Amino acid sequence: MIKLKEKPKCALIGEDGNIYNLMGIASKTLKRNGMQEEASEMINRITTNAKSYDEALMIISDYVEITSKEEIEDEEYY
Repeated sequence: MIKLKEKPKCALIGEDGNIYNLMGIASKTLKRNGMQEEASEMINRITTNAKSYDEALMIISDYVEITSKEEIEDEEYY
């Protein structure tokens, strides 16, 4: 498992569950947080190593903290 300094929060819960959609959202989140190399690495790992949807989700979770829009909005409120 990849250890990052701090995984950015990424609102994937409630989104279209297509893995390419989720991968794109996670990639954008990483890039917005100055983690371009990690975004490329994540996509490469998913497209070359993941043998199932669950494995792909596990790889995404190595890079971002999967959350919902509501959780992020609640944190921004306080």
